[in-house]
Amino acid sequence: MLRIAVPNKGALTEGAQTILAEAGYRRRKDSKELVVVDPENSCELFFLRPRDIAVYVGEGTLDAGITGRDMLYDSGAPAEEVIPLGFGRSTFRFAAPPGAFKSVHDLQGQRIATSYAGLLGKYLADQGVEARVIKLDGAVETAIRLGVADAVADVVETGATLRNVGLEVFGEPIAESEAVLIKRAGAAEDNGFRQLIRRLQGVIVARDYVMIDYDIRVERIDEAIAITPGMEGPTVSPLHREGWVAVRAMIPRKGHQQVMDELWEIGARAILITDIYACRL
Repeated sequence: MLRIAVPNKGALTEGAQTILAEAGYRRRKDSKELVVVDPENSCELFFLRPRDIAVYVGEGTLDAGITGRDMLYDSGAPAEEVIPLGFGRSTFRFAAPPGAFKSVHDLQGQRIATSYAGLLGKYLADQGVEARVIKLDGAVETAIRLGVADAVADVVETGATLRNVGLEVFGEPIAESEAVLIKRAGAAEDNGFRQLIRRLQGVIVARDYVMIDYDIRVERIDEAIAITPGMEGPTVSPLHREGWVAVRAMIPRKGHQQVMDELWEIGARAILITDIYACRL
């Protein structure tokens, strides 16, 4: 039975539960449930602190997990990313009072507060910067005002929280993060794990694509196919109306209105867009 770790709280929780539910796995009914058994899919879902997931997976206690790439790197656990999941995106950045520092090299000999000591320590070492890392659990934004640190390194989504306490980001991003599926480093992938990957990839593709259907005159079909080439090529079917065909293809969700405009200009009619909930490519 496949054992999957799922974040039990925090920014990744809803996204992780939603993508698993869309992939056909059972969703927990109560936020207090710590384990959900899903016999139909031969798996168990364990709801854990996001920071602990990489440790459980890396030790082989659990087979797979969903966590942030930043938390995976910070853990130092023997776990590895399998596929990115396309949600929970954020950036790990330095911040300080305006004008205090311009780059990571200005932090030589300074104190830096963070909740990601492992990730930050490795980055500083790679940059050849020696600084004192102050590890804090939870929010680090007030560390400078309270005299604990000279700068902070934290996860930034919009930067609004930092600006509210008089800080601004500086330097290059330390890391780019998003939700990822992980497994133990070097572990073999059995049928249940490969099925999990296929299902999650199917949901990710379905979120990025839509299905388009339209009617077009036969003499314009080559122009239409150039606009909507599809994955393996569009489906083209004859219509009862002589000289016309029906076309169906997958196209990127982004820009689909422009695609509809282009098709209309070459004579396509009855143009329909339909959501895709899951797929296998």
